Amino acid sequence: QVQLVESGGGLVQAGDSLRLSCVASGRTFSTYAMGWFRQAPGKEREFVAVINWSGTNTYYADSVKGRVTISRDNAKNTVLLQIVSLKPEDTAVYYCAANQRGGSISYRASQYDYWGQGTQVTVSS
Repeated sequence: QVQLVESGGGLVQAGDSLRLSCVASGRTFSTYAMGWFRQAPGKEREFVAVINWSGTNTYYADSVKGRVTISRDNAKNTVLLQIVSLKPEDTAVYYCAANQRGGSISYRASQYDYWGQGTQVTVSS
C-alpha cells in the first residue's frame, strides 16, 4: 500500500511558476512509476506527466510539453512537478499517482494503482 500526499498548489497569476510535490509513504516508492494528472471543473481527469522508477525516462502531455518538468528523489520518496509560464487553462486539481509497473510511462489513468487527494492550482489572468 502506498499513500500519496500532494502539496504546493495555490492561487497564482498567469506567467508565474509553481512546483508541486508529492510525498509517498512506504518503502517501495523507488519501484513505482509516478505520474501527475489534473482535473479541471467539468472536465475529465487528464494526464500531465510521468516518470519511470529510476527517473531515466519521462513523458509529457502535448498540452504542457516545454512548460512542465517532472522529477523524483527516491531517497526522499518525493516526486516533483515544476510548471512554468502558467496559463489560466492550467487551473485544475493536480493529482499524483503511483504505477506498480515501475518501467511504465503510461498516460492512462487506469494503469495507476494509487492516487493522492490532489492539490488545487488556480491561475488568474
